[in-house]
Amino acid sequence: MSAKAICEATGKDILNRHLNNNGAGVEVCRFATVNTSTDWSKLVSNNPWLLNTPLVVKPDQLIKRRGKLGLIGVNKNLDQVKTWLKERMNKDQKIGNAVGKLRNFIIEPFVPHTDADEMYVCVYSHRTADTILFYHQGGVDIGDVDAKALKLDIPINEDITIEAVNAKLLTHVTDKGKKQRIANFIVALYKTYVDLYFTYLEINPLVVTKDNMYILDLAAKLDSTADFVCHAKWGEIDYPPPFGRDAYPEEAYIADLDAKSGASLKLTILNRNGRIWTMVAGGGASVIYSDTICDLGGSTELANYGEYSGAPSEQQTYEYAKTILTLMTTSPKHPDGKVLITGGGIANFTNVAATFRGIITALREFQPKLVEHNVSIFVRRAGPNYQEGLRKMREFGSSLGIPLHVFGPETHMTAICGMALGKRPIPQTASVEFSTANFLLPGGQEAESVKNPFASLSSGNDDRADGIHNNVASNTRKYFSSTTKAIVWGMQQRAVQSMLDFDFICRRDEPSVVAMVYPFTGDHKQKFYWGHKEVLIPVYKQMSHAINKHKDVDVMVNFASLRSAYESTLEVLEYPQIRTVAIIAEGIPENMTRKLIVAANKKGVAIIGPATVGGVKPGCFKIGNTGGMLDNILHSKLYRPGSVAYVSRSGGMSNELNNIVSKATDGVLEGIAIGGDRYPGTTFMDHILRYQADPEAKLLVLLGEVGGTEEYEVCAALKDGRITKPLVAWCIGTCASMFTSEVQFGHAGSCANSDRETATVKNKALRDAGAYVPDSFDTLGDLIQQVYAELVKSGRIVPKEEVPPPTVPMDYSWARELGLIRKPASFMTSICDERGQELLYAGMPISEVLNKDVGIGGVISLLWFQRCLPPYVCKFFEMCLMVTADHGPAVSGAHNTIVCARAGKDLVSSVVSGLLTIGDRFGGALDGAARQFSEAYDSNLHPMEFVNQMRKKGQLIMGIGHRVKSINNPDVRVKIIKEFVMENFPSYPLLNYALEVEKITTSKKPNLILNVDGVIATCFVDLLRNCGSFTSEEAQEYINIGAINSLFVLGRSIGFIGHYMDQKRLKQGLYRHPWDDISYVMPENFN
Repeated sequence: MSAKAICEATGKDILNRHLNNNGAGVEVCRFATVNTSTDWSKLVSNNPWLLNTPLVVKPDQLIKRRGKLGLIGVNKNLDQVKTWLKERMNKDQKIGNAVGKLRNFIIEPFVPHTDADEMYVCVYSHRTADTILFYHQGGVDIGDVDAKALKLDIPINEDITIEAVNAKLLTHVTDKGKKQRIANFIVALYKTYVDLYFTYLEINPLVVTKDNMYILDLAAKLDSTADFVCHAKWGEIDYPPPFGRDAYPEEAYIADLDAKSGASLKLTILNRNGRIWTMVAGGGASVIYSDTICDLGGSTELANYGEYSGAPSEQQTYEYAKTILTLMTTSPKHPDGKVLITGGGIANFTNVAATFRGIITALREFQPKLVEHNVSIFVRRAGPNYQEGLRKMREFGSSLGIPLHVFGPETHMTAICGMALGKRPIPQTASVEFSTANFLLPGGQEAESVKNPFASLSSGNDDRADGIHNNVASNTRKYFSSTTKAIVWGMQQRAVQSMLDFDFICRRDEPSVVAMVYPFTGDHKQKFYWGHKEVLIPVYKQMSHAINKHKDVDVMVNFASLRSAYESTLEVLEYPQIRTVAIIAEGIPENMTRKLIVAANKKGVAIIGPATVGGVKPGCFKIGNTGGMLDNILHSKLYRPGSVAYVSRSGGMSNELNNIVSKATDGVLEGIAIGGDRYPGTTFMDHILRYQADPEAKLLVLLGEVGGTEEYEVCAALKDGRITKPLVAWCIGTCASMFTSEVQFGHAGSCANSDRETATVKNKALRDAGAYVPDSFDTLGDLIQQVYAELVKSGRIVPKEEVPPPTVPMDYSWARELGLIRKPASFMTSICDERGQELLYAGMPISEVLNKDVGIGGVISLLWFQRCLPPYVCKFFEMCLMVTADHGPAVSGAHNTIVCARAGKDLVSSVVSGLLTIGDRFGGALDGAARQFSEAYDSNLHPMEFVNQMRKKGQLIMGIGHRVKSINNPDVRVKIIKEFVMENFPSYPLLNYALEVEKITTSKKPNLILNVDGVIATCFVDLLRNCGSFTSEEAQEYINIGAINSLFVLGRSIGFIGHYMDQKRLKQGLYRHPWDDISYVMPENFN
């Protein structure tokens, strides 16, 4: 939802900070808020006026007509206020059908005034303008303000003037002084309203005394999607739930997930103890499921409303499912058990299998509690990779221990609601009509033509259509044809490929997408498939370049984010060749959308969206991801035109309509999803009138929803004859009237602000106007088929032969995901897996790695050795890293790093320069020492024999010797490691062997000691052989592959990074080695 109500205290705080900056001349609102945890001493300390001022106290919980309900305490002192609050705090209060507890109150100074001082002001927004209502008599007895108040409309992009306010609103204000002050106030109020993205602002009363103006009672709504614009001005906003419904932390958690995600995640808890829980994919589908449950008598047991859509990740779906399952299994058990309805329409682009993996993980986690609460689960879903998702769900269900029933698109979308509530039998086996893998193969279809009893052919003499053609001349433009060319804004390769595949099976001569615009890269080309061939599509950094180089483009598909969709659309409207713009983004502020509509109307450009998947004209063109995967497009026969034209708000439900229409009729001629926002760029009527004027459209379908009044324009057109073709219509959201408190459904515009905006009233109005209206969404397909059959029978639709589409190969990546093909992997890994919900180190989740505090040594044991090694081993690793981290700037590795850093090289280059010096002479002695000592020990050579043998071979003993340290000046690092090993290792024979060798070598020369490399190497071998975690073969393999040297490489990297940072911090310049430290020796024959 975009327009969200705020509490009175929040609204007054915002006005306090901004209203007088615009010259309102109103007194600052003084107020104090009170709730169940208020510290009165602190409250009085912060608001000393509470002690010496007459007070007013009232609830601040979005309650209307508080005065009429006796919920305002007037002219009381602080003690009386406390008594008044004590009588009401945390007590149940019934308001209409809603029952809730009073928990939040606002206290304000009492303003002495007369009834004549009270006035009424309200500002609200609608599609074409903002309206200001003013009445010179305000207060609780104002009555029907719509009938009494004077009205001033401020069209979009126009400014308010004092003259207009005086002329239109203040004709009944006779006091000239008051009139001028009120006019200034209204102008300032409206400017603040626009600047701060309010959508509704009501003050009743506004008290205007001889000297001052006061805002007494305030009700307001903000456009929450404008937070990225107004956050600095608003501050942190808390949007309270409607009265009668408590705010739950789980709702806040999902709202936070939603805010951090590009997907849509919504949750509203209706009845914490209900037995019917839903987890529905899609904004429109979620409303329809709630409708159906309520129609079947489940409204009192419906526990929640919510939706997940927009391709959430596996992890996000898991978090969403976990939240619902937590709520479901922590509420009291129900004697009839509980049901979980996991439904959805046919997805356009959400990977069903990926989302189901998240749900399955959550179900597995909650399996014992689900059994305990006697939960039955019903699943219906379709869309990309749905077969794999349903297969996994069925497979998992066999071991879950509770009933889990799984259905695909062969089952009507809401049929599982009747099954879950015992109103419909549960089929034992479902007849699967088609599968995700059913891409067409060469020769896979009958070559001969097949007669389709539903196929249509325009009779060419549709008198009713011709008769109204001239009446709608301005609405007859066809948006798309088989030659439509489009530009796509955004790097949306998947959507573009989907459009090209659609073009190909529609037998278009050329791709519909001729260019892409993406301002974050330079001009280049992207590779796509055109059937079996590869083609290049140019990508431009600037829109002007794309437009100027492709003069045949007349459509833009805008995938820009909610933050940049406004500017990018305004930019493209400057080019006259663009006639249609589809805006996909959800969450564009309403003020911006209304400005776009005004700009587009001036240019004669049609806008589809925002918040839409787009639309489709079978056989011609489709927008982005509309229609879903290619298999669904084939199944719904979207590759050739039918005779049914539909318009829907919901993008997700448009795909379900494609499915319903293809089953009930010859198919879709054109389908548009106008978008779920309050102000779609084009309306139902814009498209219905286009379809009315199109002789190819024989049957019209409208899928509206709760909220807004656009359906009444359709009713008027049916009555006055502008619409003469048969229209099947249904408005979703009939469940809204059954809830005791207001519920905001998935789409921003799906919330009724009056009875006239409810789905039930709109359905009745459509039926009375002459539209075909089913009893529920369940029977929509049956009614469409019935009306269609009448058209066929009357001869207005003549059957024609079905022509199979051309074949399109499946993309390799998708075929691989579906399990249709296999190939040897290019890489194999056995230490880490980042694909699931949580990163795994050798099978251990990263959360467990952190919670167990295994340290860096434990991480080494997991990633290097694929197992958890004993704590003393991990400690040994960490000690080795510490003692090898650095040995001063003079050693070759540090020297190289320093020289590179001073030459201006980056961190990675400098560190790599140092690492490349590691070898047998520097650092790399660990592997050599391990190999030499272990071979000698394993050969049973006496230490003296080993030393003599190495001397005869003329080889150095790796790990023996030091340039500085000696037997008389021992290396403390060696001492520390040696003592730790002797104290903690179960045995250390190779270390003992090396120490015997040291005795022999130091007797010859005191600096031939066992050095750090030698002690680490021999101890590492002892660890591998004797810690009990490795076989002898594994231990030897690690020695052979050079694992022992890894400790020095990792440890010394720490020091190299330190030297790099040190040189940068010291701002050392380019290093040049001094001449006096170089011995220049030239060849004698040149001297």
